[in-house]
Amino acid sequence: MQSHPEPALKGCFPNMALTPSTMLPLGTPLPAFELKVVPGTNLEIDGGLGALNTIKTSNLPTKPLLLMTLCAHCPFVKHIEKELTHLDQDYGDSVQLLAIASNSLITHPQDGPEQLAAQAKQQGWRFPYLLDTDQSLAKALQAACTPDFFLFTPSPQGLQRLCYRGQLDNSRPGNDAPVTGSDLRAALDAVLNGQDVSPHQQASIGCNIKWHPGQEPPWFG
Repeated sequence: MQSHPEPALKGCFPNMALTPSTMLPLGTPLPAFELKVVPGTNLEIDGGLGALNTIKTSNLPTKPLLLMTLCAHCPFVKHIEKELTHLDQDYGDSVQLLAIASNSLITHPQDGPEQLAAQAKQQGWRFPYLLDTDQSLAKALQAACTPDFFLFTPSPQGLQRLCYRGQLDNSRPGNDAPVTGSDLRAALDAVLNGQDVSPHQQASIGCNIKWHPGQEPPWFG
């Protein structure tokens, strides 16, 4: 079930469109993609990715995959940056983390490669930051906001399927709830322990993805 923006947050960010996850159906296969890596990221990648300039589905390691739609300027992303560092430290050896930057640089140049690289360096992120410049991966995921999280896990046949999508936890800027990563961590722990992920999942809430003008998907607006 899709969640809706909490009323208490509307007053905190009056000029921003608070947007929930679309909640892509569980079991959806991982979309095929080939994206450029932001220069200055992709620092310490396990599984043989090394220092590639481009990452695509065919050169990903066969282990759980966490896709995170992020950007440099969004206050909802800034609110959880340190917890993403902790997730990287706690799960980066067992799960492949990938940050996806899909915001339009036509309208939001502040989310360009230099700003993304500076963000990753400041936070000590080891995972790659990928440039979804044509927004094709965001649209394939039906991503709606920053941040948004998509956890895929390989089947015995090696096909990656969606087992979690939604929020990091209940914390939002201004609601005083601590940032713990509890929802996403529970899903990650279940996957790594060979258990089923609970299907009761809550939508993430954040700033809407900044789509290229005139190319907005049906779920926007």
